[in-house]
Amino acid sequence: MNAKPKKHFGQHFLHDRHYVDRIVGAIAPRPADTVVEIGPGEGAMTFPLLKAAGRLTAIELDAELIPGLEARAASIGQLQVIRSDILKVDISRLATELGAERLRIAGNLPYYISSPILFHCVDHAAAIEDMHFMLQKEVVDRMAAAPGSKIYGRLSVMLQLRCQVTPLFIVPPGAFRPPPKVDSAVVRMQPLPPEQLPDADSRRLHDIVKAAFAQRRKTLGNTLKGTLEPAAISRAGIDPGCRAETLSPADFIRLAQA
Repeated sequence: MNAKPKKHFGQHFLHDRHYVDRIVGAIAPRPADTVVEIGPGEGAMTFPLLKAAGRLTAIELDAELIPGLEARAASIGQLQVIRSDILKVDISRLATELGAERLRIAGNLPYYISSPILFHCVDHAAAIEDMHFMLQKEVVDRMAAAPGSKIYGRLSVMLQLRCQVTPLFIVPPGAFRPPPKVDSAVVRMQPLPPEQLPDADSRRLHDIVKAAFAQRRKTLGNTLKGTLEPAAISRAGIDPGCRAETLSPADFIRLAQA
C-alpha cells in the first residue's frame, strides 16, 4: 500500500517480513478464532492473520487506509474494518456482535497512547482470550517488572492483577517505516481466570495503587495518608514504613481489602 505515515496518529508501519512471521507465529491464529486487530495500518499483520483465521475484524482510525485494506483482503478472507478510535469501542459488546465467547486481540499500538489502550482492553478482559501487542520496549519492561525493580510501578501492578504478562521478543527500529527512535517489543497478555482475579473493590484498588506510587520515594504511611491510615496498613500485614515498589500485586489487594 505504501501509505504516507501520519505523525499525529503515531504511525510506524511494520514492513520486515521476518518479524511479521514471528508475531503471527506467536499468535498462532486458528480458523475458529475471532481475531480483532487494533490499528492494522498497511496490513502487514492483517493479511497473514486473515489468511490463517479466515475472518478478521480490524479497528482503524485513519480513513485513508481502509479502502486499500478492504481491496487487498477480498481475495484472502472476510475482513471487517471498523473506523473508530479503539478507546471508544465497547470490546465486550463487539464480542457479542461478532458471536464470539472471547476475542483474540492483536496490534501494533501507537506508542503515545499505548497505556490507555492497555487499560481499556483490561477493563474488558472477560471478553478476551489473549492479547498480543507491539509496544515500546520500555513499556513492555514496565508491564512485566517484578517488585523491587526501579521500573516496577502502577502499570505493572494493575496489569499483573488482571493478566499474565509475558514479554516475547524485541523488534528493532529498522523493521518499521519510518523507524522509531527506540526498540520495540512484542508482549503476550492472557487474562486470569475468574478465581484468580482480585477479591477487592476495583475502584478502591485503583485508588490505592495510584496513591502509593504517586511519590515513589515516600513510605506507604505518607503516600496513603487520607486514604488508608498506618494502623489499617499494619492490620493488612504490611509495614507502613515500606515503599510501594517493594509490594507484590497481592499485597495491594490486601490493602484494598483493609
